[in-house]
Amino acid sequence: MGKGLNLKCIGLIVGVLLLLLLLVKGVFLKTDNAQMPESTVKSERLADSNDKEESDLPKVSSADWELRLVNRNHYTPELNPDLAMVDNIWVDRRIEDQVRGFLEAAQAIDANEHLISGYRSVAYQEELYESYVEQEMAANPDLSRAAAERLVQTYSQPAGASEHQTGLAIDMSTVNSLNASDPEVARQVQDLAADYGFVLRFPQGKAKVTGVDYEDWHFRYVGVQSANYMKKNQLTLEEYVNLLKENNQ
Repeated sequence: MGKGLNLKCIGLIVGVLLLLLLLVKGVFLKTDNAQMPESTVKSERLADSNDKEESDLPKVSSADWELRLVNRNHYTPELNPDLAMVDNIWVDRRIEDQVRGFLEAAQAIDANEHLISGYRSVAYQEELYESYVEQEMAANPDLSRAAAERLVQTYSQPAGASEHQTGLAIDMSTVNSLNASDPEVARQVQDLAADYGFVLRFPQGKAKVTGVDYEDWHFRYVGVQSANYMKKNQLTLEEYVNLLKENNQ
C-alpha cells in the first residue's frame, strides 16, 4: 500500500511539472511575439502587399507602343504616327475607336464634353511652347527666360517632351480652359476613363513624379489592362513603367 501511494505521488508530481513546463513555454512564446519589432511586422505586411501587387501586374511590356514614355526625361523625335480624325482632332489610328467610345461616355455625363487637342507635331509643339514662354515674360517683365520656362513647364512641355506628339494623348473637357470644368463632372469622366484604356495623365499630388501640375483634361491611352491596374494602384505612367522594368517586363 505504501508503494502504491508513492507511485501516485510520483505521478502527481510529474503531472504538475509537465503542466508548469507548458505554462512557462506559453509565456515565452507570447513574450517573443510581443517583442517583435513593429518595423518587422510592417515590413512583412508590405512584402505581402508587394507580392500581391506584382502578381496582379498585367502581362505587358514597358516597350509596348501604348506605354511609350515621353516627358522632359525622355525626349522623343517626331514619330509621324498613322492618324485618324475623331470629332475635330487627330489621334493615332490604333486608338480611334477607343477615343470615340470615351468621348461618347463622357458626353453621357455632360453633353458639353468635347475634344480639344490630340496629336501635335514636334514643330507645332515648339511654336506653342515658345508662345507660352513669351506670354509669361510679357505678363511679368521681371521673369528671366529660364524662370518663364519653368513656369510654362507646369502646364506645357518643350518640343520633343510632349505626349501629344505620340497621338496617344487627348485633351477633353466641358470648357476650353484647363482645370475649369465642374470638378464633379471631371471626377466622373476620370473614373470611367480606364474602361476605354485611358488614364488621367497628370493627377493631383503627383507633380513631383510627372513634373506637371494637375490637369483635369489630359488623358493618355495605355490599354485597358494597364489603365485599370494604374487606376487601382494610383500609379502614374512613370511609376508604372518603372514597376514593369523592375519585374523584367
